[in-house]
Amino acid sequence: MTTTDEVKEPVADDGTKRQFISWVTLALMTTASVASLRPSPSMAIYGLAAIFLYLLPAIVFLLPTALVGAELASGWTGGIYRWVSEALGKPLGFLAVWCQFAMTIAYYPSLLAYVASTFAYVIHPSLAENGLYVAIVIVVVYWTGVWVSSRGTKTVAGLSSLGLIIGTLIPGVVLVALGLVFLAQGNPSEAPMDAGHWLPPWTGLASLVLIVNNFLSYAGMEMNGVHVASLRSPRSEYPRSVFLAAGLVLLIFILPALAISWVLPAENTSLTAGLMQAFHAFFDHFGVAWLTKIVGIMVVMAALGGMLTWLAGPAKGLVQLSRQEGYLPPFLQKLNPHGVPQNIMIAQGVITTLIGILYAFSSDVSSAYWMFSVITIQIYLIAYLLMFVAVIRLRKTQPDRPRGFVVPAVTLVAGVGFIASACAMVIGFVPPDQFGDGPLWRYLLIVGGGLLVLGLVIPLAFLKFRKPHWVHPEYQGARAPVE
Repeated sequence: MTTTDEVKEPVADDGTKRQFISWVTLALMTTASVASLRPSPSMAIYGLAAIFLYLLPAIVFLLPTALVGAELASGWTGGIYRWVSEALGKPLGFLAVWCQFAMTIAYYPSLLAYVASTFAYVIHPSLAENGLYVAIVIVVVYWTGVWVSSRGTKTVAGLSSLGLIIGTLIPGVVLVALGLVFLAQGNPSEAPMDAGHWLPPWTGLASLVLIVNNFLSYAGMEMNGVHVASLRSPRSEYPRSVFLAAGLVLLIFILPALAISWVLPAENTSLTAGLMQAFHAFFDHFGVAWLTKIVGIMVVMAALGGMLTWLAGPAKGLVQLSRQEGYLPPFLQKLNPHGVPQNIMIAQGVITTLIGILYAFSSDVSSAYWMFSVITIQIYLIAYLLMFVAVIRLRKTQPDRPRGFVVPAVTLVAGVGFIASACAMVIGFVPPDQFGDGPLWRYLLIVGGGLLVLGLVIPLAFLKFRKPHWVHPEYQGARAPVE
């Protein structure tokens, strides 16, 4: 006899016909939401060892987050706030959803630094490491994005999927193809490709620190767990979907990183402009240097499209929750006539601008980019730590809750994800070998201060000074005051 989740039920509870998707379709959706070329330069400096450095976090982080996210999403609607609140209480639920929002404050400067360095190859490559130029691009592009998003423009919704094709798949395939032809012509690879280089050279903990960046690369894998109910046989099809998506994501991450390592020496690879450095080198080699500008525009368009689709999303989710529960002051809860949380986006933009201006005083754009990338990861990992604890807790406190997918050996799977996330947070405080000659105290102050202030102090302050009248009038009396 088949288990409940294996029964193919053509009609939903409300009498409407259910719409199913195939596990392959779900795998492609997941790949589109996770895969990107942006982290490739960070791993290219390791050459062949990039395979190991991508594979390890895929096993200990990507797979656990995808499986745990599927169980939670198929059992509880409402996202990570609902999951953590049900398991650990509403204050920690707010902390989790706050971290999903706060990570974008550090994420946008690092993303736009990548955009600035990429676009420099359309204007003049020497600008890629010019801090003032990068700062100007971050500030101007971010506030332009806020203006576009605040008008409720619906056309940006389709930019994400279009960006995957224009700015990720096409450039990625071209980059790898050029690399293979380059090697086939007998040109030597800049990075050793023999079996002795499968593992990165061990020069202390700092030699493995760039692996932390891959945790952010895989972040969001759990988001598509919400679609598990659209599979005909979730228990058997969802794991297949996860493994296919993981394989595709690894290919998109690994092959371009290797192609970059074939043409660029590690010591000359920029963490922000490495992708365009590789295209420039390949196109120069094949006598079509003019294509560099075209590819640069394609990559920039994809990155900007992704930024616009993300810009209002986390902020809107946080504001909607705060209107119901009173977590934020009324000023930050306000929506403009288009239903966009413009005030909190402006407050977020002020901090983003201050971070962006720091690039103007940086003599090493790559190091600044790395520090803000680490802050993004550190903040986001707080939410993941809470999620892994929540799934174990809910399995014990609500064992009979219907779930469309159940994680096998949940304590082991979630435990591996929790330990991996905790280790990534610790390693993130160690400057990488590529950090340069910058003082250790500055690195620790920026990374530790960013995590402490954005990830802990601000949300705890909102909880401590929260007032009953912060609950929006629409929800006053609709629920009991939150503890």
